[in-house]
Amino acid sequence: MRGAKSAKWVAGAIIVALAATACGGSDSGSDDNGGKASAGSFDPNGKFSVEVGEPQNPLQPANTMESNGSIVVGALFQQLVDYDAAGKIVMVNAESVDTTDNKTYTVKLKKDWTFHDGTPVTAESYVKAWNWAANIKNNQTNSFWFSDIAGFADVHPDKGDPKKQEMSGLKVVDPTTFTIELSTPIPYFIYKLGYEVFSPLPESFYADPAAAGEKPVGNGPYKFVSWDHKKKIEVTAFADYKGPDKAKNGGVTFKNYTNLETAYEDLKSGNVDVLRQIAPKDLPVYRDDLGDRAVDKAYSAVQSIVPAFYTKQWKDIDPRVLQGLSRAIDRDTITKTVLQGTREPATGFVAKGVLGYQDNVGGDVFKYDPAAAKALIKAGGGVPGNKISIQFNADGGHKEWVEAVCGSITQATGVACTGDSKADFQADLDSRDAHEVKSMYRGGWVLDYPVNANFIRDLYGTKSDGNTSGFSSAKIDGLIKGADAAPSLDESVKLYQDAEKEMVNEMPAIPLWYYKVNAGYSEKVSGVDYAQDGDPILTSVQVKK
Repeated sequence: MRGAKSAKWVAGAIIVALAATACGGSDSGSDDNGGKASAGSFDPNGKFSVEVGEPQNPLQPANTMESNGSIVVGALFQQLVDYDAAGKIVMVNAESVDTTDNKTYTVKLKKDWTFHDGTPVTAESYVKAWNWAANIKNNQTNSFWFSDIAGFADVHPDKGDPKKQEMSGLKVVDPTTFTIELSTPIPYFIYKLGYEVFSPLPESFYADPAAAGEKPVGNGPYKFVSWDHKKKIEVTAFADYKGPDKAKNGGVTFKNYTNLETAYEDLKSGNVDVLRQIAPKDLPVYRDDLGDRAVDKAYSAVQSIVPAFYTKQWKDIDPRVLQGLSRAIDRDTITKTVLQGTREPATGFVAKGVLGYQDNVGGDVFKYDPAAAKALIKAGGGVPGNKISIQFNADGGHKEWVEAVCGSITQATGVACTGDSKADFQADLDSRDAHEVKSMYRGGWVLDYPVNANFIRDLYGTKSDGNTSGFSSAKIDGLIKGADAAPSLDESVKLYQDAEKEMVNEMPAIPLWYYKVNAGYSEKVSGVDYAQDGDPILTSVQVKK
């Protein structure tokens, strides 16, 4: 199982591909002397802490599209399905999800699942939750994820109030069965059902959704305890959890940090147990400091710099200008020096480890060549104002590489480039959502499900929730539509590969590198591993006595 799941914006500088393994950590664990720890060496009720930042929004499953909130939501809620390390679908809250035509899906739930308040998880728990999240009046960040379902336009019109309160494509058959009818067939739709937006909600949620976002009641392996804003979030293991990933510990404290260097010092002194990332400053020393508790593992995410296409600077820009800026970035040197070999230069828009990844899709566009960079920028009419800025969150360890990227661009082309720092990830995301980015922003996207569609449709489709740049291309939208209409998963993946090749000609972003998890954990815990989405698998962590 992936454990903590979610496709999302990534807060930090550091994340990773499917076949790699962690340098430290295993399910068997080890004692303080480096030997194997016996089963009796662990406290099943022991709690541990994880480094996070403040979530951007209330903890509602359909209102979370960033890594600080999603790791908490992923602990509190569980979905119908998940997928294993090979990309195979695994049933979780669902007994089965069947379709004969990729358009109508029949979902049968496992019996005896309950929410944390003791009420049963039923077919109605899913159908009502999805209708509420899709309704435009409820202003959920991830509402577009329901757009495949028939009747979405009735509850989420482009303009005005909803015509209906329920999507016609959702039908409750009996307490443990419901059907999903899509507007058009989508061969990879079952993969999407593992994303947190498709969580069920208890009946108590609707009495006060805002309050429920502050004190969520889920159906996942952990139960909410408290949220002390910008300090910590406490959850405890849910004793009645029926899923396959039952917690091997007693609970988690999500400890808030605004500085990764501080988090690392706390890790070394035993004041936090699990890090999701190491600051660039500490990358040269963390392996020596932590020994076999240092983690270096690939996962499926890609970092980019993204033009704010709604600005005067980038509106109607010739893509050759962006291709030129891409060719001005010395990815090889920056990943080897500033990032200490913890990244791999990107050669496309889709991260490694997902169905449809293709190597070197961009040809020369992602290769450093100052002469070619200048020529492309000149041919495209030049960078408006001959200067750019890159917005980033100061709490994510990005300052060093942003400065290096800017330096590379300026040296290669003469285009002035500066960093535009926001105090934290919440402020950075709020700026993007409000369309207040001055020039460009740092974009780090990690998979929601292991299909290339997630890095194309869900990020660069004109109406997609992940598209905060204002990019819009009728040609790309058409290719997405065609890929979604393919009769099989394999054919859909191939057509999305064609769409990715066309994206090189339109440049909705400038991919920089593929992420890795470069992290570590304290001597207090064992069994620490990281999922394909880069998050620590909370339920597998064991706390030593």
